[in-house]
Amino acid sequence: MGLNRSREMSSSNVQDDESASGNSDNESDLATILQYLIRSGQVRILGSDDNMPSFPKPPPSVGSNVENMKNSEIAHMTKLASGISYNDSITEMLKKREIGLLKRGCGFNEREKCYISNNKLPVKLRPVDTYDHKVFCGVYSQDGNRLLTASQDRLMRLYDSSNGVVFKQLLEIHGRDVGWSILDAAFSPDSRHIAYSSWSPTLHMVDIEGGGDACSHKALELCPDERRFCVFSLAFSESGHDIVCGANDGNIYIYNLAANDRTLKVEAHDDDVNTVTFADNTSQIVYSGGDDGLCKVWDRRTLSEMNPKPVGILAGHMDGITYIDSRGDARHLISNSKDQSIKLWDIRVFSSSSAQEAARKAVSLSRWDYRWQTAPKKLLTRRANMKGDTSLATYRGHSVLQTLIRCHFSPAFTTGQRFIYTGCAYGRVIVYDLLTGAIILTLQGHTSCVRDVSWHPYRPELISSSWDFSVICWNHFGLVQEDSEVGSNMVLDEEFSRPLRRSQRIADRNRTH
Repeated sequence: MGLNRSREMSSSNVQDDESASGNSDNESDLATILQYLIRSGQVRILGSDDNMPSFPKPPPSVGSNVENMKNSEIAHMTKLASGISYNDSITEMLKKREIGLLKRGCGFNEREKCYISNNKLPVKLRPVDTYDHKVFCGVYSQDGNRLLTASQDRLMRLYDSSNGVVFKQLLEIHGRDVGWSILDAAFSPDSRHIAYSSWSPTLHMVDIEGGGDACSHKALELCPDERRFCVFSLAFSESGHDIVCGANDGNIYIYNLAANDRTLKVEAHDDDVNTVTFADNTSQIVYSGGDDGLCKVWDRRTLSEMNPKPVGILAGHMDGITYIDSRGDARHLISNSKDQSIKLWDIRVFSSSSAQEAARKAVSLSRWDYRWQTAPKKLLTRRANMKGDTSLATYRGHSVLQTLIRCHFSPAFTTGQRFIYTGCAYGRVIVYDLLTGAIILTLQGHTSCVRDVSWHPYRPELISSSWDFSVICWNHFGLVQEDSEVGSNMVLDEEFSRPLRRSQRIADRNRTH
């Protein structure tokens, strides 16, 4: 297995058909790796009386680069949608509304609502649940009324998240044919089904309305050519008729639920396809990212298995890509990478052949493994973009280690998509200002890698799922976490931030209902 590959873990179900000498060689390799980790300080052997070491501090960052975005379309749209031009305090805006002095003489418009919401960001901690194994996924449904988590114990848990106060568990779903862990899970657009993947040649879909029992499971055969197969990423089309998948064999798969068959298999990347997603609600454009360090754009209307040619390629990362999120406008996307950065792209400006080759060369020269090593200094201290990099912005300050860490645009309804947020290998949730590249929030409540993050579509509420076995809800009304930080350039209305005075009896009643 090459050091630059992103396989999260080999399947635990692979049969042991190697010879005794092969086993001896493997043991020798493992011993060598362990010795290296101990010498480098990345692993510490603890005695029974030793205390656990303190959580390591993340390495310093050289900061973000947003020079190419100053006069871009997305900068203008984001400023407009998020109400960044408003100068009044929230209290002053409320006074004007009450006495009818708003420009329209009525309630707040969408931009004013986003302006207020962006001053009330989710900064306070409230535990949701704790399991006995690592949590890999935590995602809200499109309407925000359901929360789905998936963990290494092969269980998916469905919660009622409709009231914003209590997360009541509705279902506990046992995954089928799970190798090592459930790696990705997604809601269908109508929130009636979930699909999940693992180290297995089969996707599985569960009818939530059917109670998640054995009868409600459906196997979706992808029929890959490789014996060791894993789908790292999956997404439903807006109609709910198709599921697109990215797999470890370098291919993109599309499964049509109406035909109950795999309808497309495309040779997409030279290495693992770690992430796939649809560009917008038409579900015709697909974005993919892989261990070759490239983002590729595909048009399903012109795509064929015989001639799998992308519409264009985006190059600029120096290592494999772990996740892609679309802004939903079929033009802009962000990519998270093992080169310890997030990049913002406009697909109307593709990369040249020379830039693509430079990215491939940089990835091929990578000699570290992000699963158990710390990031090389050259990645942490790099300021300049690669020659030919066409990205609009590069965001640095989080760490991408151990697993395929996700990143997202913040919701349009409450924030105007003003922010980019991501998990972090050092137990943090990092929130960047899309416009300035500054870290607005650093949420610290976990003691291990935060793999997945999900912002509620209609409330100032964020879910983080971690390898410390826990799921945390961050909102504006929970417990203050001392280690969390609010960026100095995000102005919060202090008067509006004061907690409401209410009796303990009412508070206790709300917690139990």
